[in-house]
Amino acid sequence: MSPVRGPRKSWLFSFRDLIVLRTAQSLASAKIPARRITRSLKELRRHLPEAMPLSGLAIEAVGERVVVREGRRRWQADGQYLLDFEGDPASGSLSIIERSDAGAASSAEDWFERGCDLERGNTDAAREAYERALQTEAAHRGAHLNLGRLLHECGRLAEGERVYRRALQVCGEDPLLLYNLGVLLEDMGRKSAAMDAYEKALRADPRLADCHYNLALLCKALGRPKQALKHMAQYRRLVGPGS
Repeated sequence: MSPVRGPRKSWLFSFRDLIVLRTAQSLASAKIPARRITRSLKELRRHLPEAMPLSGLAIEAVGERVVVREGRRRWQADGQYLLDFEGDPASGSLSIIERSDAGAASSAEDWFERGCDLERGNTDAAREAYERALQTEAAHRGAHLNLGRLLHECGRLAEGERVYRRALQVCGEDPLLLYNLGVLLEDMGRKSAAMDAYEKALRADPRLADCHYNLALLCKALGRPKQALKHMAQYRRLVGPGS
């Protein structure tokens, strides 16, 4: 895995990272030695394209080979192990299909995944996909998080705040929603409200290291040095030596 840090320390995963995650999840219950699984996943990741091809991908276990089909092309990911991918247990296959039109998505999760796929190239379409996900399932936490973040990143702060507050009503006091709301409120200059959101996030999850860090800086800016030191010390304990 090789995720990178995005805006405000959010994690960004590549297409290849996501495929490796899905494959690893499918292998979790298989009786294959961990060393062999690791080697197979490394080989698979090395040959995967950087982004989802328009033709889609299908990963199949053929005999003792892992074969990837990309449109009409077929290439071997690993020639030694039989991998049981998510999908039909009888065929041992996992199919990943790129949706080419809005009507292809139906469930909230379909719309959410479509939004994730669109983020790198078309943020307007990604926001629309997340909105469609929420129309289908009002309590879809991931869609709320991603939609709020995209609105924040493009400067639509009031709309982003409404998304997060609506999410907190339907999803409860989720720590990541509260943390993202705190970051947004800080950027709006509403420091007291941001502090309240961060403190609620930490009550829900005291191990949210980035929240301790942001709260430490905010306390320092508001002239509360003792609280700032407390949160910075907690941040350093959570992230380990060298922080």
